[in-house]
Amino acid sequence: METNQSTKVTVQAVIQAPVEKVWRYWTEPGHITKWNQASDEWHAPRAENDLRAGGKFLTRMEAKDGSMGFDFGGTYDVVKHHEEISYTLGDGRKVEISFIDQGNETKVVEIFDAESTHPVEFQQAGWQAIMDNFKRYTEQS
Repeated sequence: METNQSTKVTVQAVIQAPVEKVWRYWTEPGHITKWNQASDEWHAPRAENDLRAGGKFLTRMEAKDGSMGFDFGGTYDVVKHHEEISYTLGDGRKVEISFIDQGNETKVVEIFDAESTHPVEFQQAGWQAIMDNFKRYTEQS
């Protein structure tokens, strides 16, 4: 029997920074372009972010050699300042991100609906690599 239930995948990191900084680096386009890639062969040359329920976001992701690229974007469903962001991607998949204030550090937990084209493990590894880049960038800036 086939279901429409998506596989939920979780990635997370504890960032050694207060939630205010983590939130700012996660949501401001000038920061997003610095960390939003899964490997050194990729980059995010452009980001747009209308951070409010009903607002849209878009990050252009491209291979540095110009061989491929795509727009990653969607519409925000929930935005709770310094606490939670959830959105729907253009293909209908859902993503939920929690920002858990732990004083001088912040736990970021991202849960996303897997797509059906690539293996779940591949998707989890890619999203975790992006999370790890975010952690590194935020802690070093």
